[in-house]
Amino acid sequence: MSNTHLTEKRFTEFNLHDSLQAGLNEAGFEFCTPIQAETLPHALDGKDVAGQAQTGTGKTMAFLLATYQRLLTMEPDPERKPNQPLALMLAPTRELAIQIEKDAEVIGKQTGLKLGLVYGGTGYDTQRKMLEQGVDILVGTPGRLIDYFKQGLYRLDRLQVLVLDEADRMFDMGFIKDIRFLLHRMPPPDKRLGLLFSATLSLRVEELGYEHLDDPVEVKIETENVTADKITEIVYHPSNEEKIPLLIGLLRQHEPRRTMIFINTKWVAEKIYAWLLGNGFTAGIISGDVPQKKRERLLQDFKDDKINILVATDVAARGLHIPAVSHVFNYDLPQDAEDYVHRIGRTARAGATGDAISFACEDTAYHLMDIEEYIGHKIPLAQIIPDLIVKPDPPARIESHRPGRPGDNRRSGGRDAGRKPAGRRDDKRPPRTQQDRRPAQADNSKRSRSETIQVETPLSPSAEQSKKGPRTRKKDTPAIG
Repeated sequence: MSNTHLTEKRFTEFNLHDSLQAGLNEAGFEFCTPIQAETLPHALDGKDVAGQAQTGTGKTMAFLLATYQRLLTMEPDPERKPNQPLALMLAPTRELAIQIEKDAEVIGKQTGLKLGLVYGGTGYDTQRKMLEQGVDILVGTPGRLIDYFKQGLYRLDRLQVLVLDEADRMFDMGFIKDIRFLLHRMPPPDKRLGLLFSATLSLRVEELGYEHLDDPVEVKIETENVTADKITEIVYHPSNEEKIPLLIGLLRQHEPRRTMIFINTKWVAEKIYAWLLGNGFTAGIISGDVPQKKRERLLQDFKDDKINILVATDVAARGLHIPAVSHVFNYDLPQDAEDYVHRIGRTARAGATGDAISFACEDTAYHLMDIEEYIGHKIPLAQIIPDLIVKPDPPARIESHRPGRPGDNRRSGGRDAGRKPAGRRDDKRPPRTQQDRRPAQADNSKRSRSETIQVETPLSPSAEQSKKGPRTRKKDTPAIG
């Protein structure tokens, strides 16, 4: 950690349990960040806390330390059974839940407390067996947690600590009913410690806190800027046709070690991924429909520098701590101004520096005014010089990340990949007539040049399929548990 984001408050001043302090020492944590220094005195004293701070400022460490301290210093409960966890930590996304559990392992490995991790998309039977054996601290996403709870695999009536992380995101993703379901199965607020942390404490988040926490102490770490101080922001205004050449040109100019490229839809992610591979970059895609095990492997490869670029939808904009991300590209400006802050917050973490480069193109430029109003400053405009608009090599032909039909044996790179044998149809629909095809052809003739470029990229495994006209593609939805 850089000293610019640390206070003079040492963890040793809190009289933490010996095993917990030993874990901090081994991990190299000595000084507190502002959110830790302000919230820990209250939480360690047994008071509920609602904390707000920028992403990447140590909120996770704050609630982990308070949770461990509470469990390590409480009187043992002889009537507690293995299927009654002592602490529950709720996170909106799988990636955030995984990150919380990893951080908990680092500082708590000498405490003797057993951790459990529950999230959707993978490991159903494995997680089920883990719950049957019992855990002390349960970390998870709402959907899978409720699934197991309704099966009676665990109970919440002996809970000592509740943590709600990224509470504002819980609302955005529609989890609030699921969360309230679990909250009503816990001991009342005055019988447990409640910790709520978020990047923003909106009115609805505060209402949730006051309803389900016990007179929480509100801590807000205000900064002069909404965005991190050491992020260099610039914005380009390319045409739709210039976006890919400009992206490739900037990547070649900057030669960043670790880069995240954010887009708004999954099909654009596939298009960019193909162009990156075709131009010699090592890259991966993380979006809502990429299988969980593959997502975890891609994130680890990114951290290990096996791939240098991660193309991501907003599912990866929150909760991920990936060190040393030097550049963030907003290939598409986000529709929500808050998402801009969370996207560029992937760089310049823990006092480091970073670059945030945004494209305000023909389709997304109208979001720029709302973003600048939200962050409280103008984003400097960068000129597109001719040297940046390169002529990229053709995109690679890739296997689509969209799920195929059962039995679809697509292979990357083959001319006939994904093509059905002649005379076969997998569905019951009658063949299309020439009259059926006319509207698609008419729509195709009206497409702009930029849309035609998008269709020519390898969005599907066969060239013939892309000639059927524009397809309606759904926007990416975040991963749920």
